[in-house]
Amino acid sequence: MNRRHFIKRGMIVGAGLIHAPRMLFGALVDVKTTQTATKGYFTLGRRNDRWWLVTPEGKPFFSIGLNHIDPATLRYPENIDLWREKYGGSTIKWIRDSVAPNLKEWGFNSIGWVQEVTVRQWRHSRAFTVDEYRALDMPYCHLLPFTESHQWEKHTVNYDFRSQDWKDWCDYVARDHCAELSDDPNLIGYFYSDCPMWIHNRDLSAWKGPIFDPERLKSEAGRRELTEIAHSYYKTTHDAIRRYDPHHLILGDRYEANAPIAMEVINAAKPFVDVFSFQDFREPVKHLKHWHETTGKPVLLADAARIKWNTVPGEFTPNDGDWYAETLEALYQNPGCIGFHLCGAYQRNKARRYGLLDERENPDSENVDKMTAANKRIAQMMESQL
Repeated sequence: MNRRHFIKRGMIVGAGLIHAPRMLFGALVDVKTTQTATKGYFTLGRRNDRWWLVTPEGKPFFSIGLNHIDPATLRYPENIDLWREKYGGSTIKWIRDSVAPNLKEWGFNSIGWVQEVTVRQWRHSRAFTVDEYRALDMPYCHLLPFTESHQWEKHTVNYDFRSQDWKDWCDYVARDHCAELSDDPNLIGYFYSDCPMWIHNRDLSAWKGPIFDPERLKSEAGRRELTEIAHSYYKTTHDAIRRYDPHHLILGDRYEANAPIAMEVINAAKPFVDVFSFQDFREPVKHLKHWHETTGKPVLLADAARIKWNTVPGEFTPNDGDWYAETLEALYQNPGCIGFHLCGAYQRNKARRYGLLDERENPDSENVDKMTAANKRIAQMMESQL
């Protein structure tokens, strides 16, 4: 079938799914997403056995994104002169004059997640506002703060996902975030929690424990209960988003690929998310292949890097450009992978201690050049799909 054939569309009843055959790259692609209106927005498509993000214009898109972009890094006492004199104290001007031009020059085609480490083992910085995303004028993803069960977050109690308070909170988050972003064609989709502790734990957050005690998975009753809890979580978040935004993809939780992940959680999520997203700083190529084959759904490497972790105050570490290039190309060869978002950061601060720019905006030229070359190679390969 060629491009001249009429594109037929039909709705699937139930769970808010749309049955959306689309004409893509000269082939008819039949995909199901949670979106109920895709025209003019990012969605998903397939050509033969290959999954793609599909742009609002109907083109194949492999997301090459950078994470962690925070203007507060330019407001230390020793570099605030740049913020005041070069950018006039304006985040909008900084995004337009620094962030967007640099990302495009370096070959990144999207923003994975803007929020940044502020203090180690503390909460991340705020997300961009609607006006800041508009100033960026690039594809981006946005994280919805439904829950604070991040494996690095030590302050917040676990929520009861079956309570009315939880449902009311989810509706508030969707009203606060999705209602504003729902008409933005640059928005790819929504993430939820960063590395939620469904059945694993970390030392700093041991006081509150995981969302669900993994010991209880040894019994059938325990497995049924986790299925019920996870179903409530994913259905509630899905329904809250869809009340206010029919257009954008649901990218779901960003699971820690190197921690235990319960299949009860994965199976409960499947009807209510469009993509399975992962953080992985060890073996992302291997793990994303496994999860695509296991779920049959597209996968996204939402956060990864190779850096030295155990730095001390005043010590900075570069992002490994060679590792990045090898990983990006290998992920692109995975027919289920739709993108790779680098755990940047855009500009290093004293908490994260690594970034593509230093505090005076000097780039890590050696590694940035390697990343740029790798990004442009993938862009050329993507162009060949048109």
